[in-house]
Amino acid sequence: MRAAAPKGFASALRAIPRGTSRGRAGTTRYTATRSDFNDGRSAKLVAEALDGSDYISLNFYDLEQGGQLAPCEMRHEKVVAFVNNYQAEADAPC
Repeated sequence: MRAAAPKGFASALRAIPRGTSRGRAGTTRYTATRSDFNDGRSAKLVAEALDGSDYISLNFYDLEQGGQLAPCEMRHEKVVAFVNNYQAEADAPC
C-alpha cells in the first residue's frame, strides 16, 4: 500500500548507488539494485541479504504533493529502516 514517504527518505534512497551494489544494513550484508525511471522521479529498490535471510523491495514516487513510498508486500517501517541504514561498500564486486 502506498503512503507518504517520511522526511529525508528520498535523500537516503538516492544515496544508494544506482545499479547494483553490495553493502550492509546493520550487521547483514546485502546486494541491492536501485533503478530510476521517469527522469529520476520514480525509483525501484530490490535488496537481498547475501545469506538469504532477508529481502527488501519497494517503489518510490516523487510526486508534486510529496514523495510516496510503496513497499512490495512488507511493512513500511522495514523498508524505511533498510534505506536509512544501508551503506554501500566502496569497491565490492557484485
